[in-house]
Amino acid sequence: MKTLQTETATMTDQKINLIDGVFTATEAGDILHAMLDKKINFHKLQRLSRTEGNIDDACEYDSGRIIELLDEKGKLKSFLSDVRADRGKLEIKSTVEIRIKK
Repeated sequence: MKTLQTETATMTDQKINLIDGVFTATEAGDILHAMLDKKINFHKLQRLSRTEGNIDDACEYDSGRIIELLDEKGKLKSFLSDVRADRGKLEIKSTVEIRIKK
């Protein structure tokens, strides 16, 4: 039996090219609303998890973040309506940067 040795590099950061393209307002809405909904649900689950263990926990960060994301979703809806009315296209570029916190 042969043993393969490989070098392992320690990565301290990572970039993910999440969205890169030109979209109609409807396509952009589908993508961006899905992402916002996922983040909103994440924070709702975090809030639920915290209150299960401690009913007195106000979950201020999660509750505040949910409100912020819902506001952003409303702004996006309005913006996409204007773009749709003008029959415009949207270029969207989104890179997620991940760094190890020490």
